[in-house]
Amino acid sequence: MNQQQLSPLPRFLERLGLDEEPMGVFYTDQEPDEGLSPAPLPLPSREREMKNEIDWQEIFGNFSCVMGSIWRARKKKTAAWFSKERFGCPGGAFWLGFMKPQSEAIIHYVSSGIPNQMEGEHYCDSPDNLRRLFEEIDPRPAPGPVCVIKPISQFGPGETPEIVTFFARPESLSGLHQLATFVTNDKEIVASPWGAACGNLIIWPLKYLERGEPRAVIGGWDPSARKFFKTDELSFTVPFSMFTEMLNRFEESFLSTKTWKVVQKKIERSRKAWGESEG
Repeated sequence: MNQQQLSPLPRFLERLGLDEEPMGVFYTDQEPDEGLSPAPLPLPSREREMKNEIDWQEIFGNFSCVMGSIWRARKKKTAAWFSKERFGCPGGAFWLGFMKPQSEAIIHYVSSGIPNQMEGEHYCDSPDNLRRLFEEIDPRPAPGPVCVIKPISQFGPGETPEIVTFFARPESLSGLHQLATFVTNDKEIVASPWGAACGNLIIWPLKYLERGEPRAVIGGWDPSARKFFKTDELSFTVPFSMFTEMLNRFEESFLSTKTWKVVQKKIERSRKAWGESEG
């Protein structure tokens, strides 16, 4: 990636009221020299489950949410990375494309649980319906052994993100949402499907790209992952090509109007309310 492409980024972020640069996502053959990653664990595949080879106590005892790693990477301004050996949680292994189908144990855990054995999360009303949803979502198999999420400014020569994700509160999010339509002229360019927070951050945007239907995806609705977002914050992920269009054309959009200046005042009030402004 040519870092010269990012020359408008500081002005772009300032206009949107964002003090954190977006993160790019790509799959690669190389583990990053620096970054955060979950501890190695055996992949809890359906095949191993059928052979009763999974130590679920080990899996849950070393549980590490994908969004937790990304949250810590955001704070440290470094990379978070994952692989078949370093997936963090069974959900993450599925959503990041390292394993499918999902294990029956996790299907029951995420839905209605197992009476007298396991309490469910109740994100779907039955294992049968959740199994169908997972089959329909059908995450793209990981195209490389390592999934890396890192600040966009840290991409070097030969590295290009497939997708770029922002973390924003509603006022700034409104700018990203409207700008996505401005640069594409697609009234349905923004989507927000059901899924885990890491699924909306990574796999759903990639799935739309694979279909030939590029979309911006809003995520962060997963209650289990809300602890890894700032209060009132959501994710907004776009294909890299859309990101560059937004970066190159924002000056000619509504972001240069008096209307947006009113929104900027609300952004500043929000910063003060959350103790993120010196004013």
